[in-house]
Amino acid sequence: MRRAGGAADGAVARGEGARGEGARGEGTRPEGLPVLPGGGSRCRGGPVHRFGRRLRVPFGRVAFGRVPFSRAPGVPDRRNTELALLVLAVAVPVYAYAETGLALHGEVPAGLWAPALGLGLLAGLGHLVVRRFARHADPLLLPIATLLNGLGLVLVWRLDQSPRLRFSAGFEVAAPRQLLYSALGMVLFGAVLVVLRDHRTLQRYTYRSMAVALVLLLLPLVPGLGSEVHGARIWIALAGHSMQPAEFAKIVIAVFFAGYLVAKRDALASAGRRLAGLPLPRARDLGPILAVWALSVLILVFETDLGTSLLFFGLFVVMLYTATERMSWIVCGLLMAAAGAAGVGSFEPHVRQRVRAWLHPMGEYLKGRQGLPGHSEQSMQALWAFGSGGLAGTGLGRGDSDLIGFAANSDFILATVGEELGMAGLVAVLLLYALVVERGMRTALATRDPFGKLLAGGLSAAFALQVFVVAGGVLGLIPLTGMTLPFVAYGGSSVAANWALVGILVRISDTARRPVPREDGAGVRAEPHEDGAGVRPVPREDG
Repeated sequence: MRRAGGAADGAVARGEGARGEGARGEGTRPEGLPVLPGGGSRCRGGPVHRFGRRLRVPFGRVAFGRVPFSRAPGVPDRRNTELALLVLAVAVPVYAYAETGLALHGEVPAGLWAPALGLGLLAGLGHLVVRRFARHADPLLLPIATLLNGLGLVLVWRLDQSPRLRFSAGFEVAAPRQLLYSALGMVLFGAVLVVLRDHRTLQRYTYRSMAVALVLLLLPLVPGLGSEVHGARIWIALAGHSMQPAEFAKIVIAVFFAGYLVAKRDALASAGRRLAGLPLPRARDLGPILAVWALSVLILVFETDLGTSLLFFGLFVVMLYTATERMSWIVCGLLMAAAGAAGVGSFEPHVRQRVRAWLHPMGEYLKGRQGLPGHSEQSMQALWAFGSGGLAGTGLGRGDSDLIGFAANSDFILATVGEELGMAGLVAVLLLYALVVERGMRTALATRDPFGKLLAGGLSAAFALQVFVVAGGVLGLIPLTGMTLPFVAYGGSSVAANWALVGILVRISDTARRPVPREDGAGVRAEPHEDGAGVRPVPREDG
């Protein structure tokens, strides 16, 4: 270690820029690492950039050792913007809660302050954690997730007030539990940011994450631990509570896919023979995709979980294409997915029933009304709910989506959005999901390390795939999968896992947007890319 000041480091270490008066340079740095203008947080002075403000240089952490980072001129940390958006993200659900109470009971709910205070505290705590541990992170991810979570709380509470559901068998009030699950999710979000200081740490656990993902996927098959609900064996019971381990497995398996593809992408990118002008992968490189395809088919056969099977296989194919840029992997993936679904659907009654309800919803409705076993009227009721909503919707609390029955607040909650908020509200909610995916993909583009690019892209793809299979199933575009809509639908596992997913994206975006030192040891000034997603180092103007 040696001091950062002195004649040996010249004008850069002293901070003598075009308008700087000479910093004291009291910070220290490891041998061979560059010195940034202004020293460390103890420096009183520092160079002044061309906009006339002094550079404050907090210390950041990179790969090996601690290196001082310069705050980027023109690239504010956007935490105040995030705070303003969070206020709006809390205000909208509170207003929706009041409007729903007026529609259902003719008055504003007496306990309006309780959910408002709870959601506000969760949002405020999340913001403080981001401001302290990820100050350069994307300013939109946390507010959008908070808004979706808040809207979900309102919709779940609205369905709790339905007399049809209240007098149905097995009814339980879900809104207080959903608020508790949201608090647990926010705790996981904060824990990710506090514990995971550098996302590249996860690359060390590539193969361990694969083992963890397999354990999570196999837990529902353990006798006495797993339980079958409505034909799907995807739940485990712990201490009187049930959870869906596949929700957390999607995050862990994304870590494995990212680490594996970083190490093997050169081999997987090699092309073999051509078919109709499309370069096909080499036969010896088909092992990974065949293994993941076999795992997805086994999940579909033994757990009858169509949603998780599609999610995992689709996630691997998307990340494989991202790593290799070979369209042939997409073609192979689609063909294998179609073959697997058709093969399992030919002998698995649960999957066959879902396909039948997708192809003939009215026939299933009529048979379900007659009480015939193995038939459901929910798909048709959901389509009628969308039709009743029209363009502007019936208004919160004024719809009849509770006719769907037991899954109205989970699998089919999007039908409540479509009926009571109309097509306009449905599109707005889907655009919020699209914004989360867009910010995640923008983070992947701005990240400088390959593992971070693949992990951010993979998590964003997993989020997008889950929204697609849920929305597509309820809208009748694809068969129902039994998955839950992230943040909005009732379910503790889904809410907690998706908050952890957003936490990882926030951590990666913080690293991507953080200014970087130059390799030649000269002073650094960071400027944003044209798309504003990240920063690039540019030479400091001296003299």
